[in-house]
Amino acid sequence: MSWIESIRSTPWIGLLEGLAPRRLTAGATPIVPPGSVAGRALTVVIAIMCFLACLTAGSVYMVNQSASAWLDDIASEVTVQISPAEGTDMEKQVTLVALYLAKQPGIRRVMPLSADQSSELLEPWLGSGSAISALPVPRLIAVELDRRSPPDLAAIGAALKTNFPAAALDDHRRWQAQIQTVTRSLALGGIAVLFLVAAATVATIVSATRSAMASNREIIEVLHLVGAKETFIAREFEKHFLAVGVRAGLVGAAAATVVFLLMPVTMRVLGGGTLAAAEVRRLVGPAILDVPGYVLFILVVIVVASLCMLTTRFGVYRILKTQQ
Repeated sequence: MSWIESIRSTPWIGLLEGLAPRRLTAGATPIVPPGSVAGRALTVVIAIMCFLACLTAGSVYMVNQSASAWLDDIASEVTVQISPAEGTDMEKQVTLVALYLAKQPGIRRVMPLSADQSSELLEPWLGSGSAISALPVPRLIAVELDRRSPPDLAAIGAALKTNFPAAALDDHRRWQAQIQTVTRSLALGGIAVLFLVAAATVATIVSATRSAMASNREIIEVLHLVGAKETFIAREFEKHFLAVGVRAGLVGAAAATVVFLLMPVTMRVLGGGTLAAAEVRRLVGPAILDVPGYVLFILVVIVVASLCMLTTRFGVYRILKTQQ
């Protein structure tokens, strides 16, 4: 006969069973010890997971914000390229095209680039010097569009081809498609990382739940013996791991917030000077999260805490059913 059956056969077990509901609902002593070594290790692991999740979510949000700003800038401007031809006065051709564009509806401003400005755009690839001036460099005209009532770019491009055969309109659609492709790829990569973090968190909580129930097996069996229901035991584990998830999530989110607050200073220090920092800022934006970005961290903490609670609930029910 087991020790549980011997306890059940004692005459005072009925008294314990009668008093069990009132004593268990009081919850004076938690089933899971809050200050154990395993509990502290679990808190550290979940904090690291939440930190990685916040870094990923913040980075994806920042890239999307920068890409949206890039797309807005690109969509508000088009470029007209005038190829050089023999026997053609380029300055006169540029002036005529600029005047024609300025008269079109939906165009706010026309900015012809000089020959020196057009050559400067090619210096990063061809270098500077007299060699570049000898090349037939096309002339460019930057055209700012009216966002409220944009023009018909297809009609303007066809008209330019008819009236000025050397002129070609570039609406930057290729660049927009490339930016959108890169942004979507980064977003999908970030979502994949978040799923991996969530899976690792769930696996960690399941392991911790099994360990906690194994170390408190005698207590759980006694609680079953005196009339405790599975919902009560599961609720005790839920409260414990929910508190762990909230504490660890807040720690991880706070660490990620510090990283993003120090990111502009870090970019300035490691970027190689003011010029390099300006180039990086032009590429990825100011590298500063706004208020919705930090609100995203709170959502990550809520998701992590919810994962802790739900994983514990289903894990405890499954373990209790297997033990019956």
